Amino acid sequence: MSPAKWLRAWGERRADLPLEAVRVEQHEQADGLASGDVDLAFVRLPIDTDGLNVVPLWEETPVAVLPSEHPLADRATLTLADLDDEPLAPQQPDPAMIVELVAAGTGYAVLPHGVARLHHRKDVVAIPLSDAPITRIALVWRIERDDDDIQEFVAVVRGRTARSSRGATDEAPAADPKATRAAKRATAQRTTAKQAAAKQSAKRASRARSRRRGR
Repeated sequence: MSPAKWLRAWGERRADLPLEAVRVEQHEQADGLASGDVDLAFVRLPIDTDGLNVVPLWEETPVAVLPSEHPLADRATLTLADLDDEPLAPQQPDPAMIVELVAAGTGYAVLPHGVARLHHRKDVVAIPLSDAPITRIALVWRIERDDDDIQEFVAVVRGRTARSSRGATDEAPAADPKATRAAKRATAQRTTAKQAAAKQSAKRASRARSRRRGR
């Protein structure tokens, strides 16, 4: 899954307020929020959420990144136990550098699937890890920056239409439970009355036929 579809939907819905998307590394993902340079961010949890509104979105499966010539490279899935005897590549703040070190044969790396796909190379493979902790992506923004425009973008992410967004004035009011029950009772009474009338008509027709036969 990618935020690109929501950015496109926003562009179609609010051409008067274009969004500028900037990709940053994971260790920098909350910096723009803290400085006030960005209004919203798609982040990989966990982060410090004090002072933030958080909308959890999708989950990402972790993968083991291995050199393409590694003996385990043809496996469909792996477990952490499969990697017990394998060296871990040196950790770097830049995932692209981590993948490069894996390709150089320094060891394996565990990355979220989306990160591994972003930095994919022909000389490495990414294999799902069935028992490693998953990661979750969330949309976050500062509480004091909350406004109608941000709520409208949140509505886009949640799949609401313009008519169903929070604060829309043309949204249908909730039905009154008492009125609903009364309407159901009235309908039932009309149905019963119609059935009774039909039975009376049938009886009268039957008596009329009997009298004609008697003559």
